[in-house]
Amino acid sequence: MEPITLRTGRLLLRPFEEWDEAALAAACDDPDIQRFVPVPEPYTLKDAEEFVRGVSANGWREDTMYNFGVFTRGSTGGAADGGDGGAEDDRAADGGGTGGELVGSTGLVRLSLHTAERQAELGFWTARGHRRKGYTAEAARAVVDWAFTALGVERLEWLAQVENAGSRAVAQRLGFVEEGIARARIVHRGTRRDARVAALLPSDLGHPQPTPYLPSSPRG
Repeated sequence: MEPITLRTGRLLLRPFEEWDEAALAAACDDPDIQRFVPVPEPYTLKDAEEFVRGVSANGWREDTMYNFGVFTRGSTGGAADGGDGGAEDDRAADGGGTGGELVGSTGLVRLSLHTAERQAELGFWTARGHRRKGYTAEAARAVVDWAFTALGVERLEWLAQVENAGSRAVAQRLGFVEEGIARARIVHRGTRRDARVAALLPSDLGHPQPTPYLPSSPRG
């Protein structure tokens, strides 16, 4: 699909561009990110170039991954946590439309939008210096709303290593319902790790559930 821009009260979400590569490399060359996120270690400018010009761009083009860079806005245009998540033109508040500092990244991976499942997985990370400010949940909420209202996603999944308490806290804040621990679900740095798995349905947030959902009975 054609890349889009989302906005919240404090943040601008847009696909990474070539001029973001230095900031992306600096953000990802962080042990706290590398501990849980599958990025190269160390993370170099060349890695950022390959991601921006290849992986991310191809993801949008081929409908396999919709990744957003998350940037501060020049001025606040709404509530401190949330906003409308819309893609209206408000360039004056966005540093000419490109945004300010790089806060992190969020987006959808493992897309299955053209099958009966119509599901995706939500992913995110936050750069050092921008954590514990509510930015991650604010940006992710905009992507969640977009997924349900514009893309027709019917099941949105989240998973993370069991030890990743920060990611779990964001998922809980967004309303994800935990479904258990998947053994050896994640392969990271050459080893298999257990993962917490959670999901969010459109109906959890008051949106219509296009395909009727028949929950299992208490007796199984």
